[in-house]
Amino acid sequence: MNKKYIFVTGGVTSSLGKGIISASLGLLLKAVGYKVTIQKFDPYLNIDPGTMSPYEHGECYVTEDGAETDLDLGHYERFLGISTSQDNNVTTGRIYNNVISKERKGEFLGKTVQVIPHITDEIKNSFYKIGKNNSFEIVITEIGGCIGDIESLPFFEAVRQAKFDLNRNDFLNIHLTLIPYLSTSGELKTKPTQHSVKKLLEAGIQPDILVCRSEHKLSKEIKNKLALFCNVSKNSVIESIDAKSIYDVPVLMRDERLHEIVLNYLNIKKKKPLRLSRWKNFLRNLHSSNNILNIAIIGKYVSLHDAYKSISESLIHAGANLNSRVEIKWILSENLNEKNIKKSLKNIDGVIVAPGFGERGVEGKICAIKYVRENSIPFFGICLGMQCACIEFSRNVLGHKKGNSTEFDKNTPYPIIDLMEEQKEIKNKGGTMRLGSYKCSLEKGSHINKIYKNIDIKERHRHRYEFNNSYKKEFNDNGMLTTGTNNKLNLVEVIELKNHPWFIGTQFHPEYRSRVLKPHPLFISFVKKIKSIKNG
Repeated sequence: MNKKYIFVTGGVTSSLGKGIISASLGLLLKAVGYKVTIQKFDPYLNIDPGTMSPYEHGECYVTEDGAETDLDLGHYERFLGISTSQDNNVTTGRIYNNVISKERKGEFLGKTVQVIPHITDEIKNSFYKIGKNNSFEIVITEIGGCIGDIESLPFFEAVRQAKFDLNRNDFLNIHLTLIPYLSTSGELKTKPTQHSVKKLLEAGIQPDILVCRSEHKLSKEIKNKLALFCNVSKNSVIESIDAKSIYDVPVLMRDERLHEIVLNYLNIKKKKPLRLSRWKNFLRNLHSSNNILNIAIIGKYVSLHDAYKSISESLIHAGANLNSRVEIKWILSENLNEKNIKKSLKNIDGVIVAPGFGERGVEGKICAIKYVRENSIPFFGICLGMQCACIEFSRNVLGHKKGNSTEFDKNTPYPIIDLMEEQKEIKNKGGTMRLGSYKCSLEKGSHINKIYKNIDIKERHRHRYEFNNSYKKEFNDNGMLTTGTNNKLNLVEVIELKNHPWFIGTQFHPEYRSRVLKPHPLFISFVKKIKSIKNG
């Protein structure tokens, strides 16, 4: 079988859910027996989102091989249960950087370097590169932004050219658009979609399938009208009605027969029957459980929930697995202090202190950690959350009142957290942290060892600062145990507090490895302990 390439484009407005549609389709195609991967092309000029504020782009997702990527790759991994790589996320910045590097090396043999063919050829090379991996039979490519965006034009031109590079049965375009509802007239309006498709046609791309986001069901008349004016088959107009959760979308797409239409266009058949029984069980628990657990996520970017997307989704996975529903309370760390902490955490069953960079809000995190440590509230600190737990312990248990991280106070007399030695001479910020998957050895018999049921684990990282080993003995002697270590680099990766119901901090990011049908063991253990305490 030839490799099949599906391109998912969008129109009318951004944030319609191209990533969720792509992930849902990938899940359905995988369920009928095909090996699927998904890639995302982003039209911004940054090489990657690693230097961008979460307010600009949401969470920066990290792959096994250390690529800093778009948060949609998290959806791809969580839905399909796969691992992605740096080849799964490509930006305009990376494309231009590659082309300019080739030009400087003289690889274009004196030619004038232009958008067409050099930039579009580089984009197409990235389309096809991942398809050369024999682990995949179908490659879904999501094009970021909307048709008509000036920065996206080279990508759409590359998609147009790809249609002629590939055999007709190996190419498919799915166009996602919005069907707005006007409450004043009580009507669904198709004109924005018609204009979106017209713009796509101007770019030389005829959509094969329309997926139409809507608040209301599409009548047969509306579907027929869209088919007529957009030059698509009547059976290829797919309704994507607003769902209770993103995890309902695969079932809705199955009911709309999206996978069957795609298989028909690609001239391939199901390899096995489509079964989503485990997925449906997950949804049943997600929506019907009456066991509510209130968990606070404390961070500096909480006004944009996408900044902590993998953490919130990991809690949802664990909750549903335990037949519970996790209600997240988002707390801005810079608003917390000794006077309001008790009121702020009232009725909270567990606390996660989230990752982040910079000094803003750190003292509020430390204040929250002191409260949960002293009041036996389950606590999970991730990356900076772990570091804040170390700082809090040093100040309030060890008596190092000026204990800090050199990230926040370069002159602290007690540098509990310090910059990694190899990071001290680095000037460029992009792509230079400790990134990707690293090994960690867990202390036999420790709490975290019992959770993982293993001594040797691998988890993903994204940080520059580390626990200062000069304080390791003092911490262990006073009950804050360092129970996970990277032996190769001699770095502390895990801390856990003795004589506390559940108090663990990890330098790594376990949320990146949680899957819908395989929740991460740390999140399972954390939520399970909260559930047992709440239910007595």
